[in-house]
Amino acid sequence: MNKLYIGNVSEEASAEDLETIFEQWKIPHSGPFLVKTGYAFVDCPDEKIAMKAIDILSGKVDLHGKLLEVEHSVPKRQRSCKLQIRNIPPHMQWEVLDGMLAQYGTVENCEQVNTDTDTAVVNVRYGAKDQARQAMEKLNGFLMENFALKVSYIPDEMATADIPPLGGGRRGFVPRGPPRSGSPGLGARPKLQSEVPLRILVPTQFVGAIIGKEGATIRNITKQTHSKIDIHRKENAGAAEKPITVHSTPEGCSNACRTIMEIMQKEALDTKFTEEIPLKILAHNNFVGRLIGKEGRNLKKIEVDTETKITISPLQDLTLYNPERTITVKGSIEACSRAEEEVMKKVRESYENDVAAMNLQSNLIPGLNLNALGLFPGGAPGMCPSMGHNAPPPGAQGGYSSFGSQGQPESETVHLFIPALAVGAIIGKQGQHIKQLSRYAGASIKISADEVSVVDANQVAPPEGMDTKQRMVIIAGPPEAQFKAQGRIFGKLKEENFFGPKEEVKLEAHIKVPSFAAGRVIGKGGKTVNELQNLTSAEVVVPRDQTPDENDQVIVKITGHFYASQLAQRKIQEILSQVRRQQQPKPSPRGEGPPRGEGPPLPRPSRK
Repeated sequence: MNKLYIGNVSEEASAEDLETIFEQWKIPHSGPFLVKTGYAFVDCPDEKIAMKAIDILSGKVDLHGKLLEVEHSVPKRQRSCKLQIRNIPPHMQWEVLDGMLAQYGTVENCEQVNTDTDTAVVNVRYGAKDQARQAMEKLNGFLMENFALKVSYIPDEMATADIPPLGGGRRGFVPRGPPRSGSPGLGARPKLQSEVPLRILVPTQFVGAIIGKEGATIRNITKQTHSKIDIHRKENAGAAEKPITVHSTPEGCSNACRTIMEIMQKEALDTKFTEEIPLKILAHNNFVGRLIGKEGRNLKKIEVDTETKITISPLQDLTLYNPERTITVKGSIEACSRAEEEVMKKVRESYENDVAAMNLQSNLIPGLNLNALGLFPGGAPGMCPSMGHNAPPPGAQGGYSSFGSQGQPESETVHLFIPALAVGAIIGKQGQHIKQLSRYAGASIKISADEVSVVDANQVAPPEGMDTKQRMVIIAGPPEAQFKAQGRIFGKLKEENFFGPKEEVKLEAHIKVPSFAAGRVIGKGGKTVNELQNLTSAEVVVPRDQTPDENDQVIVKITGHFYASQLAQRKIQEILSQVRRQQQPKPSPRGEGPPRGEGPPLPRPSRK
């Protein structure tokens, strides 16, 4: 990776001009400059010098009135699943970057590259080329903490090399799961059973034909497609349709689905059943929004590409016990089979992204129980129980990290400030969205009637042109409910374009703390609040000279993107829990109070 591409080169520029610039900045090169119209190529002695050239020159050095763009030279045919991301803010939390990378696909490996620059550099390998391409398009130039990320491809031959597991790298970066077979650079996909099974609904009258005499047909399907197939005959007694769950590789699931459709079509002919038999796929509601896409583009593309008609059951059909939506596909068996592949590909991508980010964040954020979040379909390791038709409610098997005296999770109240113009999107038509959000998260969600102005605590006046009109969303519920409700609100604001395509959604949140505990949040000389900000990447402010409210509480302001805000909220709640524990008197063996003249001993704070 020693060859450089130099872009945005003026027509007046010559090889001598470029050579002069490299000499001026003391960057050696191992060959002549090959200058074309508008761009040039040059070889460097090694990768380290090539990296130095990119960091020093790209976007910073002017030649004949044009800023040079310098990056690794990678021909299109060699563009792989592997990217290099440079100019990462030096104080950035690595888990934040990791969560961002997971938005574009499955991150199979991420390792830090040692450089002499002040900013950080990582090499990232995605599970597929299209995921790497999307990350490249979205992240190149993306502003993070006023640093513009620089993203370039790593050639195929380097992407296929084995990468040793991280030992001494920056904390938080670990390979995603076990090493995968094959060469990601050549587009190979691992033949692993998908963690997301295929679930379909079939008319009850065809279940017998699918099972066959003494189970012969279903055994044959299982053998041919290398699948495990569960037909839930006892569910929904008397219902017109029964769910079938197929566990296999994506290819095995698709083959089983196609075989089942062919069996149903043959049975319909034999029994003179004249109604159309559409393919009905069940998918968890969490993934359906991404399947549909902005303004329905993803779904429309699948319809056009596969020549099918696809409809999705309305949100109103969801219940606490059934968080699945029904995706109905109409067309020929061939067309429906192609549509199933595309639909499930989107669903699995969404699942993998969520699990990658959530597994990391659940370990990162104290006081958060992944099982209790109920964000994922059943069957996956560490996830909530099965959430199919008639399944137990989400989180029924999971617990919370903190409990009140009656064994119920302790409720917290957070005031989240959103742009006033976004209120309609959060409430939804006739209040449907906010009701659905409240039910999904298990939280009370209310929006204040009055607009408020929110200005940075360090600013005398807001920046010119900035809309400071905000509305306050009041969210009450336990930690997991807060996580789910706030996460959906952040996501909705991004989806509805209240923030730019390369702009992070950053919101201000207020939590109230007892006035006597405010000092613990600040710490001696501001040490604790500074550590909070360094750890979480969120801005945490306890405004001075506050007058405590009627409950003797003061406000702590937290500003940042979603994961940063969540981490800061949990850390502050952890401090408050320690304060509460220290205030509780230690019970004596006989239930008596402390001896006269002595105060209750303070328990030693627990270490986490």
